[in-house]
Amino acid sequence: MTLNILFFTVTIHKRKMTTEDALREEMCHKLMEENRDRQFSLYGRF
Repeated sequence: MTLNILFFTVTIHKRKMTTEDALREEMCHKLMEENRDRQFSLYGRF
């Protein structure tokens, strides 16, 4: 009888956000909100 066991370790580190990443994320959120507002104005709210 053969018993194969796989051991592994998962280490999670909090990612440090650079100022460039923060600006990119802020711009992305702003664009998504603008697109959402534009869609609501075109199609109305259901």
